[in-house]
Amino acid sequence: MKNNNFLKKCLIILQKEEVQDEIKTFMKPFISMIINEIYPYIYMSIIFVLISFLLILGIFILLIWNRKYK
Repeated sequence: MKNNNFLKKCLIILQKEEVQDEIKTFMKPFISMIINEIYPYIYMSIIFVLISFLLILGIFILLIWNRKYK
């Protein structure tokens, strides 16, 4: 029962706007650092998706052309 009361009190404290703002300002540098580290991987994955799309589109076009000439 005490554990349940403790959780309720924690939730009440975390729902306050002031506490949420403090958590946001505390976590902002960590989140920006993580995003800066991930950016190259995001760009590489977008490039790989575009290359895959172009390859599949080329295969589709080749299949259509082969069907027309048979």
